[in-house]
Formats: sequence, C-alpha cells, structure tokens
Amino acid sequence: MLRRALAAALALVAVVVGVRGAEGPAPGAVPVVVAARELVPGSTVRVADVEVRGWPRDLVPAGALTEPAQLDGRVLAAAAGRGEVLTGLRLVGPELAMLATGRTDATSVPIRLADGDVAGLLSPGRAVDVVTLGARSDQPTVVAAAAVVLTVLPSDSKSPGHGRVVVVAVPRAVASRLAAATLGQDVAVTLR
Repeated sequence: MLRRALAAALALVAVVVGVRGAEGPAPGAVPVVVAARELVPGSTVRVADVEVRGWPRDLVPAGALTEPAQLDGRVLAAAAGRGEVLTGLRLVGPELAMLATGRTDATSVPIRLADGDVAGLLSPGRAVDVVTLGARSDQPTVVAAAAVVLTVLPSDSKSPGHGRVVVVAVPRAVASRLAAATLGQDVAVTLR
C-alpha cells in the first residue's frame, strides 16, 4: 500500500514537472539527480544512468542527490523509474542500513547464499537469520540474527554454480563476523 501511494505521489510530481518543463524552468528550481532510464534493483549506477534536472524546491524529497558523482559506482537498493529523483536512501549504504534496522550503528554486508534459489524468497525489508554449519552438522550456528535484507543482486552469469548475493543490514559489532563467515563457509538464511 505504501509503495502504491509513493508511486501515485511520484506520478503526480512527474506530471507537475512535465507541465512546468513545457513552460520553461520554474522559478526557484533546484538541481537534483534523476534516473535517465529505468534502473533495476541491485544495479551499479553509473554517471550515464542519471541526469541533473531542475526541480521545484518544495517538491524535492529529503536527501535528494544533486551531483551525478554522488551515485557513480553505488548499488541501487530498489528499482527507479525514468525521471525519478534519487536519494541516499535508494542506495545501499549506511543511510539505508540505519533506516532498515532502526539502529545508528547499522552497516551493510553482502553475503553469498549457498542456495541461490532462496534469494527468490527474499525482498527488501525482510528479516532473516544468517546461519552456517557449526562444529557438528546437526548444530547450525546463527552468525547474524534479525538481519534486514536491503537488496538482492541479480544472478551472476559469470559465476554459474555460485549462490546469489544478498546485501543485509546488521549492527557493526556483527558485521565483521558475518563477512568473515561468508569467506570460508556456505551460508543460508532462515525467514523470520
């Protein structure tokens, strides 16, 4: 429901900007970065994927980015439509991790799932426990409890047989242990 309301609001903003754009730049317009084309979740944003447009000051969302260089090389957490204003919360990073977890000490950690098909069950905002085999196979170890999914990256055709990469938000105290666990062991998630 929230996504639909946000989509309707963005559509209204697009109409207003389109009408004002036909009349020339609106007085008091400020530069913002918008998607120059449709962008898929998990994509790495490049300068060619965005453009700067004048936007009515009172319609600029909080955290709107103003320079294409602020996005270059960053990973998009969710899809962005052509002409959509991009904010720091649309990108995988500390701002999104803090918002997703409600913790000021949250950070993002990419993990590669042992079973790539499980990634199809995940969506941004979903809480999961990240587990790996313990000392004995009948005693799994929870490496990160209540990790929040930020994004699921597209399948990597260059590495067939490897699981999909999922970026999760966890407290900083857990992040290093989680990252280290994914280096030498297969990890899986349990859905909360």
